Amino acid sequence: MVHYVGIIDGSDDVWGVRIPDIPGAQGGGSTPEEAITSAVAALRDVVSYKRDGGFTIPPASNLADILASGEVGAGEATVMIPLLLDSGRTVRANVTFDAGLLEAIDEAARRSGVTRSAFLASAARAKIAAI
Repeated sequence: MVHYVGIIDGSDDVWGVRIPDIPGAQGGGSTPEEAITSAVAALRDVVSYKRDGGFTIPPASNLADILASGEVGAGEATVMIPLLLDSGRTVRANVTFDAGLLEAIDEAARRSGVTRSAFLASAARAKIAAI
């Protein structure tokens, strides 16, 4: 999986993440975690738009190059932002769960108004983004 370097800054309840390699890919939130989650979604959306429009997608710079570029200012830090692109095709997978966990998944999916598959895909994206 490809990861882009994000630069995070903020304080109190205003946080932002920008991704220097992908202009327009930035996220924000009231916590660093919300800002990172927002940046993951923004990166996916901007890269998907560029890919679908025939634009060139810049490769991810490595962390050392970003640090050497002077892009990271005082009070800022770096975070790795995964690029989670959908391929546009679905694949059937056989997975195994404890029966009680599967019931809880189905109940949560029902309350959310989505299918089991959509719920699990969303949960997987959130977990990957948090790593």
